[in-house]
Amino acid sequence: MIRAKLGDVAAWCGAAIPEPNRENEEIRGVSTDTRTLKPGELFVPIEGERHDGHDFVADAARAGAAAALWRRDRPVPEGGAGLPLLLVDDPLEALQKLAERYRSMLKAKVVAVTGSNGKTTTKDLIASVLARRLLVHKTAGNLNNHIGLPLTILRADPDAEALVVEMGMSGRGEISRLTRLAGPDVAVITNIGEAHLMQLGSRRNIARAKLEIAEGLEPGGALVVPENEPLIREELAASPPPAGVRVFTFGEGADSDVRVHGIRAGIDGTEFRLAFGPALGPKPAGPEEGEPFRVPLPGRHNAVNAAAAAAVGRLLGLDAEDIRRGLMEASVIGMRIERTAAWNGAVLLNDAYNASPTSVRAAIRLVGELAGFKRKWLLLGDMLELGPEEAALHAAIGREAASAGVDRLYTYGRLAAHMAEEASRLMPEEGRVRHFGDKAALAAAVIGELDPADLVLVKASRGMKMEEVVQLLQAGPGRSGGEAHG
Repeated sequence: MIRAKLGDVAAWCGAAIPEPNRENEEIRGVSTDTRTLKPGELFVPIEGERHDGHDFVADAARAGAAAALWRRDRPVPEGGAGLPLLLVDDPLEALQKLAERYRSMLKAKVVAVTGSNGKTTTKDLIASVLARRLLVHKTAGNLNNHIGLPLTILRADPDAEALVVEMGMSGRGEISRLTRLAGPDVAVITNIGEAHLMQLGSRRNIARAKLEIAEGLEPGGALVVPENEPLIREELAASPPPAGVRVFTFGEGADSDVRVHGIRAGIDGTEFRLAFGPALGPKPAGPEEGEPFRVPLPGRHNAVNAAAAAAVGRLLGLDAEDIRRGLMEASVIGMRIERTAAWNGAVLLNDAYNASPTSVRAAIRLVGELAGFKRKWLLLGDMLELGPEEAALHAAIGREAASAGVDRLYTYGRLAAHMAEEASRLMPEEGRVRHFGDKAALAAAVIGELDPADLVLVKASRGMKMEEVVQLLQAGPGRSGGEAHG
C-alpha cells in the first residue's frame, strides 16, 4: 500500500494543509469507508447520491485515520476535525491524481481487463497465472470503477511485480479515464456483448467504448482481443491503437495467437488444449503437446477466458507449464456459476450475479453440454438495461433455451415473460415452460418436482435478486412460502 508524508500527498493531489508543521506526518494506505478504515490511513470523503463522506470525518478520526481530504469550499468543522485536513477542489479527483502518481512510482507490470462479460473471471485467471512467477496484486472483487480502480492501485505494495486491474463502464469516455490513470502494459478485452445497450445504443458503440482501453498503452504495450469479434477488427482498422502497440488475439479460431480447442466442459471444471502462435514468441516449454489444460470453472466460455489469460502469461514471460498450473489453481469471486446443492442434493448452479444475452447464452449452452443428470432446469429472470431491443433479446433467449435440450424453463420478471412466451411455442408440452410473478411461488413449484439427480441453473441480472430463489431451494419444503419478494 501507499506510504507517504502528508507534504508529498498534498503536492501530488494539489492539496493545501492549513495546519502548520504537519507535512512530515505519514499516511499508510487510503480508505473511503470509515467502517473498514484502518489506523494510519488517509480518509477520502466521497460524495454520493445518498451520503456525503464529509459527514463521517469524525468517525474517521475516531477510527485512527492519519488525515483526511476535505473539499475546500466546505466550512471546516468547528473545533477542528480531530485530524489533519488536506484541502482539495474535489476529493474524488484528488484520489485519482494520487493513484496516478503512485502508479508512476510502481515497478509492476500493469494488466488491465475490460469487456462486456467475464471481466472478473478473466482478471482472476490472469492473476493466478502470473502468481506462478510474480508477486501479484489484483482488483478485489469487482472494484472496477472510477473509485475502485484508484483504491486498487493505492493498495498495491511497492514491491508488487504485477498489478491486474479490472475496468468497468456504463458509457463512453469512462474506460478512457481509467486506462490513462492505470497506464497498463497489457490491455485485455474479453468480448463485446449487449451489456449497456440502453446507454450506448449499439454493439458497435460498445466496442468503441471498450477499445478506449488501448488509449492508456505506451509504445511496446500489448492489446489482447477476441479473434472472433468482427466489430473489434473493424474498429481497429478504422482507428488503430497508439503507435508501437501490438495486437494479439485469442479464441477458438484457427488464426488466434492463442487458440483453444478440444474443449470438454464438466460440472466441476473445463478441460481444453491451447496452441500458441508464433506471434507470442518461440513455442513455450511444456506441457507436452496434447496435454490438457484445465480451469476449475464450468463452461466453454471459461476455456476462452483462459486463453486470454494464457496470452497475458506468455507476454509477461511465463512458460506453458506455469500457465497450466496457474489456470488449474485459480479461484474466482462467488456467485459466478457457483456450484451448490438443493436441500435434496440436486445440483444448483448459482449464476445470479449478472446477466446479459451473451452470458445467458453461454450458461444455457453449458447446461446443454453437461451430462449425467436426470433432468435439466433453467430458472431465468430479467436481463436489465438492454434498451429498445429488450423484448426481442429476451425472446431470443427463449429460443436458445428451447434448442438446448433442457427439461424445464421457469422464468421470473416482466421481461423474462418474453422468454417463456417464445419458448412455449417450441416446447409446448404441459409444464415444461412456466412464468411466475413471484420468486417464492417459482421456488415452491421447483421444490414440488425437483429430483435429487436434477441440475438447476439460476441466472438473471443482479437487480432481480435471484439468489433468493437459490436460498429457498437450499432450504427446501416449508421454507418457500414467503421468504422471497417478487
